[in-house]
Formats: sequence, structure tokens, C-alpha cells
Amino acid sequence: MVLLHNIWWLLVLIGVMIVIHELGHFWAARFFGIRVSTFSIGFGPKLIAFRRGETEYRIAWIPFGGYVRMAGEQPNDEPDPAGFTSKPRWQRLIVVLAGPAMNIVLAVALLSGLYMVRYPKVASAGGPAVIGYVKPGTPAAKSGLRDGDVIVQLENRTSPTWEEVVMREVVSAGRPLPVVIQRGGEKISLAVMPELDPATGVGYAGWSERTQIEVGGLVPGLDAERKGLRRGDLLLKINGQPIHTVYKIHDVLRECEGKPVELTYSRNGREHTVLLQPTLSDQGGGGSRWMIGVELAPRVTFVRLGPVDAVRESLRQNARGATLIFQFLQSIVERRSSARSLEGPIRIAQLSGEAAREGAPAFINLMATVSLNLAIFNLLPIPILDGGVILLLLIEMLIRRDLSLSFKEAIFKLGFVFLMMVVVFVLYNDISKLLPG
Repeated sequence: MVLLHNIWWLLVLIGVMIVIHELGHFWAARFFGIRVSTFSIGFGPKLIAFRRGETEYRIAWIPFGGYVRMAGEQPNDEPDPAGFTSKPRWQRLIVVLAGPAMNIVLAVALLSGLYMVRYPKVASAGGPAVIGYVKPGTPAAKSGLRDGDVIVQLENRTSPTWEEVVMREVVSAGRPLPVVIQRGGEKISLAVMPELDPATGVGYAGWSERTQIEVGGLVPGLDAERKGLRRGDLLLKINGQPIHTVYKIHDVLRECEGKPVELTYSRNGREHTVLLQPTLSDQGGGGSRWMIGVELAPRVTFVRLGPVDAVRESLRQNARGATLIFQFLQSIVERRSSARSLEGPIRIAQLSGEAAREGAPAFINLMATVSLNLAIFNLLPIPILDGGVILLLLIEMLIRRDLSLSFKEAIFKLGFVFLMMVVVFVLYNDISKLLPG
């Protein structure tokens, strides 16, 4: 049942992405008077089709993609004054760019609308990047960093937020990150070299942000539920030690080895203390850890932003996301991140189902993320993708003549083979992550 639920929400997700993307091409083509013969959602044999004017609209059997078929677009098409290749190159460039542009517009619009209703504000957001935990034996620990250190400079960035710290960490495996910290009244210059995490395929330094931690959920049957803890309770101390990160709770539970722990929490401004009995839980892969039955999450409050602030924040988040995608792709090329971290359709189906079960805000946020990723992926200079077509058009504009049909055909065949290799890889990657071990 969960599998069918995931597949359904994947189809909803990619269906919206494809329609918006192809509408961008379609509207731009019609604006410039280009005749469109087919508007298809999906590939392969048509499932449903109808004709309006000179265009056939269809839904095809293979739902992963779509296309707009324009007159004169293919090398063997008959010359047509209303065809794609009959138009000036700058018009053709706009038609090709319109698809990814619509996905970017959708990503901005989705987050803007969401933020006008429900904007998640993390308790530590906007403040200085304060380290709340350093895991022993990790690059952060080896560099001499400590709990409470304030990162005042990261590379050339002064007063970075923790969000910016994480962005640099994940794409910097095997490369030193210059850091200036404030410790007491002293400024100390250090260098942290994140290592490649084999599980995630990205850089890992072993530090965590100092923030407030709350109960994000409860595990049925364990002691936290029995003792009356609730979702949203703010966790203050465990065995008298302040809680600034989720790792503090994990460390104390591991050290206590099953002995009861004293937890202090706040609810509606009032402090409460409760004694909890940990339970040893199997984590799979032969591992186990002590649990008290709370799902931990950074403290988040939800507010409504005005239209201008919502659009501004949406643009900021999308710009941050786009920057991270390009930095991540660069780190893969430079072998500082692993391609194993790429997600394919199986993993996206899982995320779609999880987001849908969590609620509309989570699904809208995922849809915005996927839309932005789709736009950027399509803009990569890979033949057969929009970015490859754009590159060829720019070359033709530069040399002021058309490239030969045989050259274009060879390039597009090469691009198709490369794209199929990427599809096979991400499918294998998704399946390998599902297999035990």
C-alpha cells in the first residue's frame, strides 16, 4: 500500500513539473508564431489524445518526461516558414530557455505562497554560527574546535550563518576550510578538512549547531510517551547537562547504558522534570542504541510572511538552493563528493510519499525543490537537454552560420547515450541504497 501511495504522489509531482516545463516551451513557441504539432506529457505510445487547432495534445504511456514537437525542429523535417529553424536564433533561444525558466518561476511561486501561510523559523536562524557539539575523532575535533566556539569567519565569508557553514561543509571533502572562531575574548584561526562520508557521499566535519531542541514526535510504547511528554515540548537538560544539540542526548544515553535519566523540559513557559527509563532499540545492520522514545528536532516556530517578504525569502532560498546544486556538481567533478549522493526516481518516489503523508506544506516544499533541480539539470550543457540545445545555438550565433546536420545528429546521439547512462546509474544507486548492507 505504501508503494502504491509513493508511486501515486511521484506521478503527481513529476506530472506538475512536466506540464509547467513544456508549457514554457509551448507558450514561447506560439508567441513567436512557431507551429506546434504535438504537446505530449510522457513518451511512447499515446494513451489519451485530442486535437485543438493544429496541435495534438496527448498523454503517453511512459510518464517520465514530455515534449513539445515543433514544425521544422527535426533535421529531416520539410522546410516550413512557421517552423522552429526558420525563426531567428534569438527567438529559438528564448523558446528553449522558456521551459527551465517556467520551472524556476514555479519554484519561487510555490515557496512564496507557502511562506505567506506557514514560514518555518528556526530558533537559531539569523544568529551567529555557534558550535553546539563536536563529535570526538572527527575533522572538527582534530582541528581543535570546541562546544561554544563562535564561527566569525569561514573562508572569505565573515559572520556566516550555520546554513552557510553547512553549504561549504558538504562540498569540501578533502579540502581545508579556513575558519576563524571566537573563544571567550580570543580569536583563533583554524583549518577544518571535512572527510567524505561514504553513507551520504558528501563532506562531513563532525560539528553541529547550537540550537534549541524540541520533541518532534513520540515513539509509541516507550517511556517518554508513558510519562506524558508531548510534541513541541522544549528540552532543556538531561542529567543536569544543558541540551544544545540532539547529539548531547545520544551521548548521555550511551554513557548511562540503560540506567534511568532525568530529563528537564519546558511546556507553555513552565519547567518540568521527569525520570525516563531508556530502551535498547535495534537500528539494523547489527547496531543498537538506547532510546527514551522522543523524535528530536530543532526548535521551529511558524509565522506568516507578507507578500513582499515571502517573495524575497523565496528568492533567497531558491538562490541558495541553486548555488548549492552547482557547488555540489563541481565537487563531484573534482571528486570531493560522491555521485552516490544523487537521488533517482525510486528515492524521489519515497520522498514524495513521505512528504504527502506529512502534509501539504512538506509536499509543496519538495515540489519547489524538485522544480528548481529540474530547471538546473535541464540547463546543463548536455546534448539532447535544453542546455545542450542552448549551447549549440550560442555557438551558431557566435560563428554566424548553422552547424552541419551530421554534426548535430552525432552530438545528440552522444547526448542520448550519456543521458541513458545517467538514468541507469541513478536507478542502480537507488536500488543499492535499499538493499541491506
